Amino acid sequence: MRAYVEGIGLLGPGLPGWADSRAILAGERPYVAAPAVLTASPLLPPAERRRSVPTVKLAMAVGAEALEQAGRDPATVATVFTSSSGDPDTLHQILETLATEERDISPTRFHNSVHNAPAGYWSIATRCREPSTSLSAHDESFQTGLLEAAAEVSADGWTVGLIAYDLPYPEPLNKVRPIAGIFGTALLLTPQPTDRCLARLDIGLSRGGEPVSLMADLGLEALRTGNPTARALPLLAALARVIAGGTPETVMLDLPPGGRVVVRVGAPCR
Repeated sequence: MRAYVEGIGLLGPGLPGWADSRAILAGERPYVAAPAVLTASPLLPPAERRRSVPTVKLAMAVGAEALEQAGRDPATVATVFTSSSGDPDTLHQILETLATEERDISPTRFHNSVHNAPAGYWSIATRCREPSTSLSAHDESFQTGLLEAAAEVSADGWTVGLIAYDLPYPEPLNKVRPIAGIFGTALLLTPQPTDRCLARLDIGLSRGGEPVSLMADLGLEALRTGNPTARALPLLAALARVIAGGTPETVMLDLPPGGRVVVRVGAPCR
């Protein structure tokens, strides 16, 4: 499957947006971990802005960055939202409430607990009526989302925004499902090259057991293994290098049991 990248969004520890993180990912500047800052999206109406939870803030931030970079109207773009866990804070609050005698769950908390809540907020903010998919595949959620988005681009000819995000659980859930830090990323993918294209992706599957692509920086590698969405880091690093004028690269993303998502990253052909 082939897709062209027009926009990239990124937010994570020490990675405050794609423009500010490209040199770090390309190995031109050292990586220094720092807390990621989440704010409610100005795209949302005031009522939805007040109700938005960290997952929604993260998804909206990276999705908006990718669409803005691409110069695309978000109302015209199909979306794929992918996350391993949904909104951990809301799930924690619901379970905490169910452990009491009252067991009264607020409608807002229930609303935010569903896995496609970020997609709903996105459609409200952007007035988008294009197709949207929300999925989860545990630690392989980013890889699965990338395959879904690439299939929609290749088979249906859609322009697709892939929006991936994961946040840590509060205790005690963190003990059984540890997720390191806040990490979100987005890719705006098109079926044909345009003047705005940054790179070309050729995406396939392998059962050969090739070594998974790692990050050279120990801090970034710890983030890659600690947050499911951060499995995207080797692909983002390859994009940073290729966009800066580097040679094409092949990235291997894990897809258990024993499989790999193979992504060939090259300069766009216009």
